[in-house]
This record gives sequence, structure tokens and C-alpha cells, in this order.
Amino acid sequence: MIPVNPLASALHQMQAMASQAANAEPPDSSTAASASAGPTNFAQALQQSIKDLNDRQAQVGGEAQAFELGARNVSLHAVAIDGAKANIQLQYALQIRNKLVSAYTDIMKTSL
Repeated sequence: MIPVNPLASALHQMQAMASQAANAEPPDSSTAASASAGPTNFAQALQQSIKDLNDRQAQVGGEAQAFELGARNVSLHAVAIDGAKANIQLQYALQIRNKLVSAYTDIMKTSL
């Protein structure tokens, strides 16, 4: 079973990054116009993916608890498969977070 504290820590870090991205001010109006021209901007997409990840984790936790309590409509293999899917989704999100942090640090290291 996956420890809860690393998952909660990673989700908290990603939510903090998403809220920072949502609150960031664009440097000029041309950037703001191009960001709002599309159906969603990066911050909204990031927040939605974090929400989806959190929802998946909560769903898997609920299924596991229902199985532990003996619910007849929840099977062990369904819980295991959904847990594996949630783990893959979390690992994917962590890799994206790592790439974003790496890109941010690279940008901050460049001189103007």
C-alpha cells in the first residue's frame, strides 16, 4: 500500500504551484490577450488536472474502505486496478511537476 504522507505532500506542493500560477500577473497586455484567447489557460489546466488527481485518490480510498468493510459490490481486483491507475496518474503528475520545477529553475538561472 502507498504511504499517505508522501502523496499528501506531493498533492499539497502541486496545489501550491497551481495557486501561484493562477495568481501570477502577466508581464504585459499582449501576453494576457494571448493567454485568454484559448478556451483555458495553463493555470486552469493545471488546477483541473490536480483536482482530477485528488478526486481519483479519494475515489480509490473510498473503494478500498468499502472493500475493507465488506461491501458486496466492490471486488478486490477492481480496487487493485483502480489503485494502480491512481498510482500511475500520481507518478505522471509528479514527473510533470519535476519538469516544471526544472524549467523554472533553468529560467531563473538565465540572465537577461
